[in-house]
Amino acid sequence: MLKTFKGGIHPHDMKELSKDAEIETLPLPDHVHILMSQHIGAPCQPCVQKGDKVKTGQVVGEAKGFVSAPVHASITGTVTAVEDRTLPVTGVPCPAVRIERESDEDEWAEGMNKACDIASLGAEEIKERIQTAGIVGLGGATFPTHVKLSPPDNGKIDAVILNGAECEPYLTCDYRLMLRSPGEIIEGMKLIMKVLDCPNGYIGIEANKPDCYQALAEAAKAEENISAEMLAVRYPQGAEHQLIHALLGREVPSGGLPMAVGCVVQNVATAYAIYEAVNLNKPIVERIVTITGNGVERPCNVLTRIGTPLERLLTHAGLKDEARRVILGGPMMGLAVGTLDLSTIKGTSGVLVLTDPTTWEPGPCIRCGECVRHCPMRLVPSELSLLLDARDFEAALTANIMDCKECGCCSYVCPAKRPIVQQIKYGKAELGAMKKKQEERAKKKAEP
Repeated sequence: MLKTFKGGIHPHDMKELSKDAEIETLPLPDHVHILMSQHIGAPCQPCVQKGDKVKTGQVVGEAKGFVSAPVHASITGTVTAVEDRTLPVTGVPCPAVRIERESDEDEWAEGMNKACDIASLGAEEIKERIQTAGIVGLGGATFPTHVKLSPPDNGKIDAVILNGAECEPYLTCDYRLMLRSPGEIIEGMKLIMKVLDCPNGYIGIEANKPDCYQALAEAAKAEENISAEMLAVRYPQGAEHQLIHALLGREVPSGGLPMAVGCVVQNVATAYAIYEAVNLNKPIVERIVTITGNGVERPCNVLTRIGTPLERLLTHAGLKDEARRVILGGPMMGLAVGTLDLSTIKGTSGVLVLTDPTTWEPGPCIRCGECVRHCPMRLVPSELSLLLDARDFEAALTANIMDCKECGCCSYVCPAKRPIVQQIKYGKAELGAMKKKQEERAKKKAEP
C-alpha cells in the first residue's frame, strides 16, 4: 500500500498537457524587472540606481533582515529605473529594479557561475553560500532557505525530506527537472544534510511519476542514508505536514514547524538551486516555469530569467484569442491576475491560461461535512466560513484559522460552492492588521 496522509482530494491533474515537453531555454529577455520582495520576510533594499551598469549575478537588492534573501541581476545591462511594480503574489506595489539588456551573452559578476572545489567547505560555509545566492523555497512558498537550515541549538534534525510530489494540477516543471537532473538534486540534498548534520534523507514522489522515482532511486543508490519513496497520488501530498506524516508518520503540532518533529522539508528545485549555489557560486537568476492550459497553443516547460515579462512567456507558448483567465501557479493554490504587465519572480512555478473558467454563485452552508472530511489539516472549514461571514475574527483564531494551508480542498468539494479559501485568506489578513494595530498601541503606551 502506498504511503499517504488522511484527507485530501484527487482532482484531474491535467499534467498530460505539458509533461512530455522537455525544458527549453528561452532567449535572454530585452529587459527584466527584479522585484525587491520575492520571498517571505523583509523586502530587500535596492542597492543600485538609474544609470548603473550591472552584470549577471550581481546583487541589486540587499537583504536587511535575517528572514530575507538578496536578489540579483538576471541579465547584463544598464539599470534604467528603480520604480514600483505590481507584486504578482499580492497585487500591491513593490520597489523593482528595471534592467535593459545590452549584450547577447551574459557577463557574470566576478567569481559567479564558476565551478569550484567544495570538498573542504564546512556546514557554515555551505549555508553562507546558500544565503548569499538568495535561495528560497522554489515550490511556491519562497521561505528563505538559510533560515530553514538554522534550527535552534536544541533542535536536532534527523530527517531531510525532498518534495518531489508536485501534486498541484497542471504543473510539470519539477517533473521535468527530476528527469533531467536527478544526480544534481541528490547532490543538493547531501549539502542540506551536511549543513544540518542530518543522518537520513527521503525523497517523496507520487505514483503518477514512476520515471522520476526510478531516476532518483538510481541516482541515490550509492547513498546508504538516502531513499526515494513512492507516494499515493493525492492532493496536497506535497505540503510539508502531509509529506512528513506520509513518509514518517509524525504529526507536526498545531502552530508548529517541521523542526518540532525533527524534520526539514525542501522542494526538489530548491535542492537543485542549492547544488548550483554551492558548486558554481551561482545565485538564483533563472528558474523553470510551466506554461500550460487550454488557453495556449503549445504548453511547455521553459527555463527563463527572473524578472522576465509575463507577456513574453505567453507569446512563446502562443496565447489564444479565446484566453479568458491567467493564473500564476496552479488552479488550487495559484492566484488569478488582472493584468499581464507583470514579471516572473523566484516563486513563479507556472502560468496557467484558461479559456472557459468556471463561475458560480455561492449558496448557504448545508452542513454536509464534506469540507471537514477532506481537510488535510483536520480543521472544520465550514465553521471557519460561518465565523468569517460574521466577522468574528477572534473566534476564527480560536478555531485554528492560522493552521489552514489554503490548499483549497474545502472549496473544491463544497456542494454549496462557498469561497472558503478566499474567506480564510481575508480572515488571516484582518487578524494580521489587528495584531499590527495592537503592537503599535502597545509601543505608543511604552513610550515615555
